[in-house]
Amino acid sequence: MMSQPSPSPSPSVILATASYDHTIRFWDAKSGRCYRTIQYPDSQVNRLEITPDKQFLAAAGNPHIRLFDVNSNSPQPVISYDSHTSNVMAVGFQCDGNWMYSGSEDGTVRIWDLRSGTCQREYESRAAVNTVVLHPNQKELISGDQNGNIRVWDLAANSCSCELVPEVDTAVRSLTVMWDGSMVVAANNRGTCYVWRLKKGTQTMTYFEPLHKLQAHDTYILKCLLSPEYCDPQRYLATASADHTVKIWNVDGFKLERTLIASSDTTARLWTMNTGEAIRVYQGHHKGTVCCALHDGTDNTAS
Repeated sequence: MMSQPSPSPSPSVILATASYDHTIRFWDAKSGRCYRTIQYPDSQVNRLEITPDKQFLAAAGNPHIRLFDVNSNSPQPVISYDSHTSNVMAVGFQCDGNWMYSGSEDGTVRIWDLRSGTCQREYESRAAVNTVVLHPNQKELISGDQNGNIRVWDLAANSCSCELVPEVDTAVRSLTVMWDGSMVVAANNRGTCYVWRLKKGTQTMTYFEPLHKLQAHDTYILKCLLSPEYCDPQRYLATASADHTVKIWNVDGFKLERTLIASSDTTARLWTMNTGEAIRVYQGHHKGTVCCALHDGTDNTAS
């Protein structure tokens, strides 16, 4: 069972990174100082995610998910989620933090009771799951897998309500949904982003209207992300690729706004959109940095 979080106030900005050096580091986002290091010897960490209330950090490994108290100095997780049988590649939270979802290379998408650690639901994707996102309506999960399938899981009906295959046998690496539920982007192994408008059908099911095909990179994409609500009226898509670049696209016409030079090194970087310059470098890991999690909004608004 999960205990109550420690009473100390959380920082306004939570930034955490994980590395192949088997550590998770928490950073003061403004100064670049590392103020806490958690040893993670069990496996590599594939994904990090912060709960909407900024109290906990989920680390997705192989094959487990560990939940750490953000405001504690304890090196031990407060709870472990252990039903997956292979690498956990995706993790996220319902907006009120009542439950957690995950996707794994074992071919399943799972929903967890956050406090008890029990798996409440399991959906079979029939291929290794690389990415899962929660629709802002909190009623649908969207998953992408190694075989190129995108599936919508209707949580009310407890079934798959929609299936898309943008490119046969081309792995979907990353999915992202606009904060208002109006758009979804799928990035694949060939550097292509498929963009759809999301519309509501006559019932509760979301359906996809093709909007754009963007050849964002010449090699596989690691991550794509649409900008959060407080960027409006400007709306952007960020794509990070194995070509060592992060590209920022204006969603209005998908014009390339900025190309940032990145690399698979031991650091994390913060850039300014105005000039494209790295204004902060977070140094401390001893091997390649795998993933990061940032929560710089109000509670319940992770970015």
